[in-house]
Amino acid sequence: MATLSDVAALAGVSISAVSRVLSDSPATRVRPETRARIHAAALQLDYRPNFAARALKLARSNVIALIVPDLTNAVFTELMQGVQQGAFGRDYMVLLGRAEDIQPGGDTIGRLIGEGRVDGMLVQLGTDADREGIESVLNAKAPVVFINSIEPGHVGAVALDDDAGARVATRHLIERGHTRIALAGGTATTFTAQRRERGFRAAMADAGLPVVEEYVTSFGYLPADGRRALRELMALPEPPTALFVANVNAAIGALAEARALHVRIPDDLSVVALHDAWTAENTWPPLTTVKMPLRELGERAVESLYLRLKGGEVDDVVVDDPAPELILRESTAVIDR
Repeated sequence: MATLSDVAALAGVSISAVSRVLSDSPATRVRPETRARIHAAALQLDYRPNFAARALKLARSNVIALIVPDLTNAVFTELMQGVQQGAFGRDYMVLLGRAEDIQPGGDTIGRLIGEGRVDGMLVQLGTDADREGIESVLNAKAPVVFINSIEPGHVGAVALDDDAGARVATRHLIERGHTRIALAGGTATTFTAQRRERGFRAAMADAGLPVVEEYVTSFGYLPADGRRALRELMALPEPPTALFVANVNAAIGALAEARALHVRIPDDLSVVALHDAWTAENTWPPLTTVKMPLRELGERAVESLYLRLKGGEVDDVVVDDPAPELILRESTAVIDR
């Protein structure tokens, strides 16, 4: 394995110059041609830095943690890709973890941060996040950026424009002639569920349509929650003709329950969901969704965390570019009056 000495000898410079250039030290003062020669020598020798030694010297690991509720959830795939891309561009590695591991009295945060395994954390909380667990994150002795959750007293979160996404989904159903439109929302106390319900209600109000409170459910984002919502809605004396599901995973559950109840999608009920994932086009019928900028959310989260690691000031950020995009498939139809 090539060493700094090998690179220095090939480039014809001192070891200290190689060390400063390859570590991007802000105090480095070398001519552009010398910098180029050092990088060329490192590439020729396939030099790889010793991150363990560098971590000891600089008291940082160049690793960040991404904590999400469920590592197998297809919705998080693009988010993870965005985080990986943002981290790679800043010479950081990403350690994945589960939000359920952040429990009151647990030592997950202490092991990750207290032992110097990571320099900071990106955290997307689950809908059942415990307040004590959240407090343990807030009190961590390292920068933390929350994803899709703005916590009181903590600045530096990144969130999607859930309100706008819900409006796009609801307007699509309205434009297809539906007036009896229901919402299968997330747990009522969660940040995202509140914003998505707000967008749903705003779109209905903009169209001059009343919201039937019996049509509004708030069971959660899991497939079982979607099944429960669909079951209750279709048991009403006058069931809805269209349904906006605030999460694609819950929508997949709703489609499964519709088959069990012999509810024809979209003939009897049109369904649209927030978030797009590979699972949506493999349901039956393929599910109409609203694609949100999850990859960009991940990149912005890394950017915010990196600024904090460098001692910069950050604000809460709403990622609204690109705008929510309707992905039209076969689960919605013009209502037959």
